[in-house]
Amino acid sequence: MFHIVLFEPEIPPNTGNIIRLCANSGAQLHLIHPLGFELDDKRLRRAGLDYHEFSGVQEHLSLQAFQDSVMPSRLFGLSTKASDHYHQIKFMPGDALLFGPESRGLPDEVREPLRQQGQLLRIPMVENSRSLNLSNSVALILYEAWRQQGFDGAALNKGCRIY
Repeated sequence: MFHIVLFEPEIPPNTGNIIRLCANSGAQLHLIHPLGFELDDKRLRRAGLDYHEFSGVQEHLSLQAFQDSVMPSRLFGLSTKASDHYHQIKFMPGDALLFGPESRGLPDEVREPLRQQGQLLRIPMVENSRSLNLSNSVALILYEAWRQQGFDGAALNKGCRIY
């Protein structure tokens, strides 16, 4: 299982989409406070549909509280300011994938220790691009990590329903 960690998320529909993504992929979602919305926000529920109660979203008062509680195998941060690409990493079950707030990304004090440990990654984009949508970024990285594990736990003989 992978841990998806949203650091101070701001936009309810993005988090709702990620709730659904985690529910469908077996990943555990962690939200680091402060949040830019209430978890009962109707836009969040609409995006998450009926998967919200199945995903087991966990909230943490800080990134350190998350790390102390969960003790992930490794913590990878995603940032447009990274130089290493995500496809260069061999992800392992128990890894945590950390994404920053939509308007500003991961702050320096979170990003720099990850860079020094070789655990700050980026998604390739064409020059002069700002960033991808948060929920798209999470989906891309999570599915690559899961693919590397042979989609362990997936019902591979079932088709995907898209709405």
